[in-house]
Amino acid sequence: MNVSAILTDIKKRKFSPVYLLHGDESYYIDLIADALEKQVLNDAQKGFDQTILYGKDSSIVNIVNAAKRYPMMSDHQLIVIKEAQDLKWKSEEELLLKYVEHLTPTTILVIAYKYGKFDKRKKIYKAFEKAGVVVESAKLYDNKVGEWVVDQFRNADRTIHPQAAAMMADYLGTDLSKIANEINKLMLNVPKEQEVQPVHIEQNIGISKDFNVFELQSALAKRNAVKAIQIVDYFVANPKSNPLPMVIGNLGTYFTKILKYHYLPDKSPQVAAKQLGVHSFFLKEYEAAARNFNRKKTFDIIHQLSAYDLKTKGMDIGPFTDSADILRELVFKILN
Repeated sequence: MNVSAILTDIKKRKFSPVYLLHGDESYYIDLIADALEKQVLNDAQKGFDQTILYGKDSSIVNIVNAAKRYPMMSDHQLIVIKEAQDLKWKSEEELLLKYVEHLTPTTILVIAYKYGKFDKRKKIYKAFEKAGVVVESAKLYDNKVGEWVVDQFRNADRTIHPQAAAMMADYLGTDLSKIANEINKLMLNVPKEQEVQPVHIEQNIGISKDFNVFELQSALAKRNAVKAIQIVDYFVANPKSNPLPMVIGNLGTYFTKILKYHYLPDKSPQVAAKQLGVHSFFLKEYEAAARNFNRKKTFDIIHQLSAYDLKTKGMDIGPFTDSADILRELVFKILN
């Protein structure tokens, strides 16, 4: 069952007696746990029938004892175990296994196990699967973040320009909770009938619409040296918002896609966009980049990016070389 289906069931008050929420990405774990806290009980009932425990300060013995109780003011009692990865699983999990095999039907038990996967080989994991709902919340790959941003707007009946989504993906990383907060900010500040544009990203998130990694990639693709140098100068003046390792990492991903475009047997927009993992809006830029950088040059650029990535780590550089020198030299070599 996917997260959307689970959230729909919760909204319809179709609850499972136990939820195991685990994985490296905390966003969906919090999303489901928060939905249950909002839907299972009203404010008056929560004082009697809702229990929030933390793994570090609790024990499975206490959790099971609480789960066996019956509700006082509602049809259900809700028990949410946050930071469940801190429980003493090895010494106490057998007790929880016995409970999961003989559930109290009026209890909804939520196990929020963050920052790692629950061991699927364990007997108790199989018991969770059989008795309730298990969700593994995996980290999103870098190349999927832009698509995820677009989906969040689409699910809210809103639209965002592909370039604006790419800006968010480039600068906010893969922390979905952080991205979701920024998306909520945009939805509050941009009228619903308007498409979210790069200028809105600049106004509300603080990412420059003209001087960012995305615009640097575009300038390089077009061999626009003047624009590329202007952007580099901006990066040098604003190193905290444009850290060199991030810039080089993004350029590495970008030129790897250009190389991949060179070798695509089918370069039709629909097929190429899918193969590159980008919105079709960006294909003209990849076409231009492929014309301006042949296969040999693209290979050379990727090699240079790898070498300059090592320089950012302090290797093969002189004692007086700083990040500004490294970036300027790198861009010069890409363009020449």
